[in-house]
Amino acid sequence: MNLLRRQFLRLGAAAAALPAVSRIANAQSYPARPVRWIVGFTPAGGNDITARLIGQWLTEKLGQPFVIENRPGAGTNIAAEAVINSPPDGYTLFLTNTSNTVNNSLYEKLSFDFIRDMMPVVGISRAPVVMVVDPSLPVKTVPEFIAYAKANPGKINMGSAGIGATGHLAGELLQMVTGIKLVHVPYRGNAPALTDLIAGQVQIVFPSSASSIELVKTGKVRGLAVTGAVRLAALPELPTVADFVPGYEASSLYGIGVPRNTPAEVIERLNREVNAALADPKMKERFVDLGGTPFGGSPADFGKLLADETEKWAKVVKFAGIKPQ
Repeated sequence: MNLLRRQFLRLGAAAAALPAVSRIANAQSYPARPVRWIVGFTPAGGNDITARLIGQWLTEKLGQPFVIENRPGAGTNIAAEAVINSPPDGYTLFLTNTSNTVNNSLYEKLSFDFIRDMMPVVGISRAPVVMVVDPSLPVKTVPEFIAYAKANPGKINMGSAGIGATGHLAGELLQMVTGIKLVHVPYRGNAPALTDLIAGQVQIVFPSSASSIELVKTGKVRGLAVTGAVRLAALPELPTVADFVPGYEASSLYGIGVPRNTPAEVIERLNREVNAALADPKMKERFVDLGGTPFGGSPADFGKLLADETEKWAKVVKFAGIKPQ
């Protein structure tokens, strides 16, 4: 994993390679036409909402449309491959997420190497997922759920946004540290998983906070806890899973990636503009409302986060024996 971390940091630092005058001149001319931003999940989930928030800011500030294109499937590999195979000119972006820190250990034969072929631009935010259950389930707390699951091994269906998605990993991590046994039911995004939770087809989901806050507040689903290290300001009544399961933590991460060999000046321009967005008080408030914490920083900062998360989730994938469908 030290090699993996060095690769991320090397790619993150590559934006400093060109002469300053050249970078400034080219950055001022970018973008000259609409930019595609590919998201590997369906609309309405945390990934999509994050991309649309920042995409709207970039559209307004840079004078060209940043068009969100949803390409769900294969744990974001379909979307990632489309971006990696695009011209490295800054006109095709990727919404990097937690799945991309998992897929290297999950998939044995990918047509690309995410670490090698996708360059980190900037981290946008981190957000815990929310442990929510069907309101008809006879549990109201994390300890009650764990006890119920232990009494009903293999009888509780756990929906997720897909194999390797944050919600899937959060559920597998809970099983790993508590010994409960759930049946994983993958969907193509949080929205369809939550729809089936409300319909009683699955009994538990770990969706993004962005896609579930309103459902919890309106009582359509029952929130038990959040998976981050601290409580969410948007759902202050919910404890953390770690309050009952010491050391437990699972969070989504969102950021921007671009194909390898994208000009350094383009990466610098995007990094600068996204950091400006994240410093804006209204944008900060919006992310807090959605349960997220703005990240920002340099490409190298984002590269380090990706490396750390890749190392963490590789252990969960190995323990759970997670395999792609």
